[in-house]
Amino acid sequence: MKPTALSRFAFERDGLALAAYDSGGDGPAVVFQHGLCGDIGQVAEAFPEGTAFRLVGLECRGHGASAAGDVLSIATFADDVAALIERIGGPVVLAGISMGAAIASRIAVRRPDLVRGLVLARPAWVSEPEPANMRPNAEVGALLSHYAPEVARSRFVAGDAHAMLSREAPDNLASLLGFFERQPADVTARLLSAISADGPGVSEDDLSGLSVPTLVLATDRDFIHPLAHAERLFRLVPASRMVEMTPKGVDKAAYLSDFHTALGAFLREF
Repeated sequence: MKPTALSRFAFERDGLALAAYDSGGDGPAVVFQHGLCGDIGQVAEAFPEGTAFRLVGLECRGHGASAAGDVLSIATFADDVAALIERIGGPVVLAGISMGAAIASRIAVRRPDLVRGLVLARPAWVSEPEPANMRPNAEVGALLSHYAPEVARSRFVAGDAHAMLSREAPDNLASLLGFFERQPADVTARLLSAISADGPGVSEDDLSGLSVPTLVLATDRDFIHPLAHAERLFRLVPASRMVEMTPKGVDKAAYLSDFHTALGAFLREF
């Protein structure tokens, strides 16, 4: 299935030029956010074709075609996305993958007026900042902060995290190795260091107080996005359901098919 086609439009916040995207059409909007060091392509390929919904997304500061600025945090990214929802008109179905899921949960808690449905895909956070599963990202960020990318990569490859991920989570490892090629390297280092130490800024009580229909999407064989995080969110959020998908590192085509099927079925309820 080909990625959903999107048109880019200008969106400015705090004097920074950010890149926003819209599939167009008259249908209700799904605002769908990418993961750490990802871009709009990640959500475009995960969005099912043939829905009546309009796909809208923002490349967070320092991602894709968006300027980085001085402040890189989940709270700042969430404020930017909330402003985008206000611009297009809410409430919307709000979705996110990994870091995008943390952004979505923060907005759902702090701005419930903007959200009528919630999708938390492969969550890397529940409520606590600096979770242990983000340590490989933090390690790559620290290496890129101190060494040229090729030296940083060689040091990472020689370390314990590389050996562990090669056995347990090959898709995570492929993403991490790609970060050494990402440009500009200094922005990548800042993002990995800052966001790995960050959190969504919500409590378990906040999550237990959510009332919107929520879909939690999970995979196994994923160190950075643990199945246990998804299961915990499913238990905490009252109006939630959970779907376990084929691990991306096992069969990406099957993973995307599972994603399309689960998200498409959820959207049909709206």
